[in-house]
Amino acid sequence: MFGRLPAISLRAIRTGNWLAPEAPADLSRLKWCAVVFCIAAVLAPAAVEARHVPRHPVWPLEIAGGQYIPAAWGDIAGWKDDDHLEAFRTFRRSCHAVTARQPPAAGQKALGASLREPCRAATMADISKDASARAFFESRFRPVRISRLGEADGFVTGYYEPIIDGSRTRTDVYTVPVYRRPSNLFVRGFTQSAPSLPNSGPVYRKIGRRKLVPYYDRAEIEDGAIAGRGLEICWLKSQTDLLFTQIQGSARVRLEDGSTLRINYDSYNGYPYTAVGRILIERNIIPKDQMSMQRIRQWMTENPDGARELRRQNRSYVFFHEVKLSDNDEAVGAQGVPLAPGRSIAVDKSLHVYGTPFFIEGELPIESEQAKTPFHRLMIAQDTGSAIVGPARADLYFGAGPEAGRVSGRLRHNMHFVMLVPNSLDPAVSGRTMPLPEKRPSARIAKLFPQKDRKPDGLKAATQQSTSSPVSPAAKPAGAAAVPAAKTESPAAAPSPVMRPEVRSDRQRPRHHRRRWHRPIR
Repeated sequence: MFGRLPAISLRAIRTGNWLAPEAPADLSRLKWCAVVFCIAAVLAPAAVEARHVPRHPVWPLEIAGGQYIPAAWGDIAGWKDDDHLEAFRTFRRSCHAVTARQPPAAGQKALGASLREPCRAATMADISKDASARAFFESRFRPVRISRLGEADGFVTGYYEPIIDGSRTRTDVYTVPVYRRPSNLFVRGFTQSAPSLPNSGPVYRKIGRRKLVPYYDRAEIEDGAIAGRGLEICWLKSQTDLLFTQIQGSARVRLEDGSTLRINYDSYNGYPYTAVGRILIERNIIPKDQMSMQRIRQWMTENPDGARELRRQNRSYVFFHEVKLSDNDEAVGAQGVPLAPGRSIAVDKSLHVYGTPFFIEGELPIESEQAKTPFHRLMIAQDTGSAIVGPARADLYFGAGPEAGRVSGRLRHNMHFVMLVPNSLDPAVSGRTMPLPEKRPSARIAKLFPQKDRKPDGLKAATQQSTSSPVSPAAKPAGAAAVPAAKTESPAAAPSPVMRPEVRSDRQRPRHHRRRWHRPIR
């Protein structure tokens, strides 16, 4: 799946059974005893020596839809210049959740339960210097460059926690409700009392006692499908404020009395997320190089009727719950720990484990829209999102407020991803056990069946030109070597395969060629 790695031996390991065929049943018992005794004598020293070798679990590293290349610490640009102490503190906050939760099933995700070992070491370590934090990561992990299969880089966007105005009650100014999870929303495998529900997969509503149908989409909910049920947490000024709050997954709502209400993602209605920015680009309304959250908000403000139609193209709808956080506390991610601005990222939770360190390197427009600020930073996976899909896809968290919104709103960039893999995982195991491809057909078969249709169009044209109109020596490129005539023969000169003899139908076939079970039963 990931191709052969440079450090892997060329010897392939078979995947079949290497055991010898079963011995005949008539062998004497004495012969079997002699064989067992010889095997035991050979393996005894190795067994004694193996008792002194420490055993460490080694699982193959497999990333669905991705590819990876083991790297060296010295080859990672900006690794030595990062603030490893700050990254270590963020990682240790994740470790409390990693060690407390139930280990995932083996093979369910790339890292499985391998983070538990470095997390135990992090919780017990007394690290207060950057050099010690860097040594911790280098001694407990190994770097692996990852990307989507067939691509060289990953892709990053940004997100933040909006600060918006709202009210506990509906007024003439605040007319858009923020809903909590409805009681008739069902997800298979989860109870209605679950603290939070997944952000992917089908979601149903119950009709009667047994019938389940897809839940209401955005248009139906905006038109009042669940209004009047007491589900309103608060009220906002516009549907645009609500849309951006749903995209970010959390918000700080400034109430009329000066207090702050904190809301966080709870569940959604089961429809896939559709990026409204991509629709504006496809309709040639906003150029791709000018796309940002600020431009989307500006267009929606200037075109209220178009904004209503555009919103409803995204049928996904998010429900929230109120969280008890102060103004000094950061938003809580899907892992259940407070996010760290500039250190926390959202990843694809179907592929990655919360708490996984990722070093992301490249250039981002941090200081301005045209700036190319070097970004080389160790980030920790602590959150997720329905639009974050793929092995090298991340949403960078920048904190709360307008400035964080401006920075995160203009991020849509390719970046290099380096995943830190615990030492208990061996990235080369998959390559060593990967079966080799089947042998190519022999030269005789290849000559009988030339693969003319598999040539690129440009190569076909060049072949036709070389065979139809010979090029003079003056027209040949400088430095081109003369090709022997035997190698320049056209594939059309290859002999065609011998035609198969004509086979007559069953009606023309003589009676003695018919099968016995075709004869009529007398």
